[in-house]
Amino acid sequence: MIYKIKIDIDAFEDIKNTSFWYGNQLKGLDIRYKTQVIKQISFLKKNPYLYSIKYNDVHCLKVKKFPFLIHYKIDEISKTINVFAIIHTSRNPEIWLKK
Repeated sequence: MIYKIKIDIDAFEDIKNTSFWYGNQLKGLDIRYKTQVIKQISFLKKNPYLYSIKYNDVHCLKVKKFPFLIHYKIDEISKTINVFAIIHTSRNPEIWLKK
């Protein structure tokens, strides 16, 4: 089964803001970050249950080589993965509730 991916505007903002920060740290690091995040989100289409539930019904996937977690929910009825936040691992994952 292949799931559809829906990325919320807040998750896009997370990617944009983090990419901007990484781009200011080292040339090309922003592109590496974005590429890795997109690659891993795309991987979820075939394997959404591979990653554990961290809280409530929210699954988290660690971004390889970067200290961030992709937070998502699975909607079995519509076969959709809803990515709603990409948050640094040192932050409280419930900050997305404030968005």
